[in-house]
Amino acid sequence: MNFLFEIGFLPVSLWDILDIAIVGYLIFRVYLLLRGSIAFNIFIGIVIIYLLWWLVGMLKMEMLSMILSQFVNVGFIIIIIIFQPEVRRFLLMLGNTTLGRRTDVMLRWLSRNLDKRPINEAANFEVKQALLRMSKDKTGALILFSPSFEIESIVQSGTRLDATISQSLLLSIFQKESPLHDGAVVISKGKILAASCILPISDSVQLPTKAGLRHRAGLGISERSGAAAFIVSEETGAISFAEGGKIEFAVSENRLSELLMAQQA
Repeated sequence: MNFLFEIGFLPVSLWDILDIAIVGYLIFRVYLLLRGSIAFNIFIGIVIIYLLWWLVGMLKMEMLSMILSQFVNVGFIIIIIIFQPEVRRFLLMLGNTTLGRRTDVMLRWLSRNLDKRPINEAANFEVKQALLRMSKDKTGALILFSPSFEIESIVQSGTRLDATISQSLLLSIFQKESPLHDGAVVISKGKILAASCILPISDSVQLPTKAGLRHRAGLGISERSGAAAFIVSEETGAISFAEGGKIEFAVSENRLSELLMAQQA
């Protein structure tokens, strides 16, 4: 093997540099994934335990080393259990950034029937008008856009509708007198699939204390799937948008149009 250079007695090759770069990138992505959540503090705690186990082993502290080794031996399984949502998000992130996924999206866009575009635009217009009306009236709402195969369990937790997307239907669902106003509406494949759906709650510490349950639910489902959520605050009427584990507050009307255009209603 040809070496590029040597650091003291340590030869460094191109593969060594590539290895370090890949590991560094993966560590950086894990940091971005865990940053701002309780999981980050748990991760730091696990790292400290591993460092203590290494240290007591070096100091020949047999009893403490034996206790910590019991934890370390099952550490990988514990990490998978504790960080199940984060592991899912990490794998989803890798899948979403692959060339195959990008190629598939491009092919679907190129092969899209032009006759379907007005339908999508009309559906997005109905959702936009409903969101703006609920924002004006300060009606709390949570609307989810997602490929149906990703959130089938979420759909099953609510009341299945399979209804045409319309402003009047969305407004009636989220009226306080409606039995379906609690929970989320799920939109996919040009239909309102279900209403009153239960979503997982985010434990992110980046959310302000004033953020309510709808914001935590919208962010929570975006952390665990490829879904995107539009949230209307019942207190302020402000519209928020959650996707990819991030949330955008106080979405303007123009920005709302852009975000809806990016969704496949």
